[in-house]
Amino acid sequence: MIELNPKADLLRYLQEARDALVWKLDGLSEYDVRRPLTPTGTNLLGLVKHVAGVELAYFGDTFGRPFFEQEPPPWWYTEDAEPNADMWATADESREDIVGLYRQAWEHSDRTIASLALDATGHVPWWPEERREVTLHHALVRVICDTQRHAGHADIVREMVDGSAGSAQGKDSLPTADRAWWENHRRRLEDVARNAGDS
Repeated sequence: MIELNPKADLLRYLQEARDALVWKLDGLSEYDVRRPLTPTGTNLLGLVKHVAGVELAYFGDTFGRPFFEQEPPPWWYTEDAEPNADMWATADESREDIVGLYRQAWEHSDRTIASLALDATGHVPWWPEERREVTLHHALVRVICDTQRHAGHADIVREMVDGSAGSAQGKDSLPTADRAWWENHRRRLEDVARNAGDS
């Protein structure tokens, strides 16, 4: 018989996304982890910083368990914060600082998740008043979705940086092929796209 443990299942999917995001930084220079590679500035280290903030907000403030004992950092979600400040690292914020904060966020989140039942309620202060009350289950699903979404962004950004692809270390989930095969495949798709636009 299969033993049901919904909280453990949810945590496993969250941890897989966490690990994938941090792994996408491996082997890259400081420049490459910070490079803005989309028109809106998406970059690998900024994605990690953002999801650290997401976890600290949803599993900290929402459930009356704030992470920051003193003043939060300048990028924290306040009225005074610069827009989008959680999506990039300043020159003073090292990779070690951001990844370290994210790992601390995991520990803080995991303690919240372990200590509360899935039906425990919290309040999301930045949501509209009529929707602010949430369960831990709801918050977990939302954070998993957000983290997986950003792990997908990181997949694409990392591929743009150096061609590396895959969803997890040692598990690229792609057909085994050499560089020439992929170049031919991409050219073929480009041809199909151009021809489809002509019809």
